[in-house]
Amino acid sequence: MLMALGKLVTGVLGLGSTFLEGRQKIKEAKIEREVKALTTEEDWNKVQAENSANSWKDEWLTLLVSIPLIMAFIPDMVEYVDAGFAVLGRMPEWYQYLVGLVFAASFGYRALVNKFGMGKKGTGE
Repeated sequence: MLMALGKLVTGVLGLGSTFLEGRQKIKEAKIEREVKALTTEEDWNKVQAENSANSWKDEWLTLLVSIPLIMAFIPDMVEYVDAGFAVLGRMPEWYQYLVGLVFAASFGYRALVNKFGMGKKGTGE
């Protein structure tokens, strides 16, 4: 009977050990995925920065953003700025996200991508 009890304890300990090993492998796989995603994101940001050096896209987008900003200080133009933003506010949500993504991709702001809900938020996926 003592021998049977010993085998039972050994079996339970073996199952516990297998369970813990499985949990450890899952944790390691998760960490590996996170590191790979981070590396990929860093590579993407580096490529974006390198491509921006030879592009007029950033200047064009900065000019577009500046137009309503400047017009807002010209009293006769304020109604046009208001009307323009009202129209943009009625655009389909997918289009608003697309505009946000264009700016995020151009300027390499990963935080802006997250703000628009198109990527990892916090530490989770």
